[in-house]
Amino acid sequence: MALTSAAGLAACGGGGGRGGVGIGPGIGTDASPAAPAAAGPGANPDAPPNTNPGVGDGSPRNDSGEGKVSVIDRRIKVSSSPEVSLQVRDWQPPRSTGPVFVFLPGLGANARSFDGLAPALAAKSRVIAISRRGYGLSDKPLPVKTATQYYEVDTLVADLKAVLDALGVRRAVLGGHSIAGNELTRFAGLYPERTQGLIYLDTTFDYTVGADSGGEDVPTNSLLEEPKPKPENGRSLQAAIAFSRRNSKNWWPVLEANLRDSLDIHADGSVSLNTPSEVNDAMETTAHSFSPDYKAVRAPSLVVTALPADTRDMFPWLELPLDAKTQKDASDYVRMIRSAAITNSNQLVAALNTPNRLTLDNSNHTDFFMEREADVLRAIQFMTWA
Repeated sequence: MALTSAAGLAACGGGGGRGGVGIGPGIGTDASPAAPAAAGPGANPDAPPNTNPGVGDGSPRNDSGEGKVSVIDRRIKVSSSPEVSLQVRDWQPPRSTGPVFVFLPGLGANARSFDGLAPALAAKSRVIAISRRGYGLSDKPLPVKTATQYYEVDTLVADLKAVLDALGVRRAVLGGHSIAGNELTRFAGLYPERTQGLIYLDTTFDYTVGADSGGEDVPTNSLLEEPKPKPENGRSLQAAIAFSRRNSKNWWPVLEANLRDSLDIHADGSVSLNTPSEVNDAMETTAHSFSPDYKAVRAPSLVVTALPADTRDMFPWLELPLDAKTQKDASDYVRMIRSAAITNSNQLVAALNTPNRLTLDNSNHTDFFMEREADVLRAIQFMTWA
């Protein structure tokens, strides 16, 4: 079963599917200067380019535009050979009374994708969001010796530990979207004393295992494939935004921020992804080659599952009204993915031996924790993180 992502974050751990559902033709997998951007929803087409003042010069930046909670943008060195520093956003309330939360984005996304959820949690807790190597404003070493060199799960986990060490965080609740579930599970197994809790945000039980279609043939319909960007879609930031907006369920400022930190803006105003295709391929291969060991996890866990309910949740680019065949194919596809998602969620809950789960109906894999932020926030705050 091969899907494309139903929204703008490129190749987000299997797109709208679960349980090893493959990634079909996606947005933004070509990072050449001529390639159009992986434009995500949430952008303001009238806003000027984000020059990210203070980011990338090695110094923290206080951003007073995040409500009453300040956020500091940092670059933290995690490796010397090759030299790699990561983009880290650090929300610090005036007085922290809760646990430290650390969030990792899905494949293709960066720390800015938590710009909504993090400030909400930061009313009582310190919250940290990290762009893994290869994405956002983090460094992007090219694989040399092997196709996945520098992007194996254990390397990503070592990066996470290095960030926590640098920030003096001895124990934290880790949250991960999509393929970040691999890093959560591995870190919790290696460092149980540093793992206060785990939040699995629509992650797959095992990305090496294909989803079960229930014996049905998967519909083949070119209209269900996410539209591929054309050269004109990358001629400006506004063009990239418009392209993504047509292909996205929702339109969020959070995803605008994520988009801007994912792009290079060239002298002629054209845009391209700042993640090289070799890096994206390495991360995708690694993510779908790692089988987690849940038996090693001891921390209390929360499983959040996003279930598509209609064609808008998975194929927002489809123009209404649909012809009879496309309507049937899309409905069948949604039904299959929904069933696979439920099975996957049940497997994850059972493997973690947790009673704590939140299932969000009528949701999109990419933006459910933005669209349903209040529900996700309540579930996280309901937990007693021992």
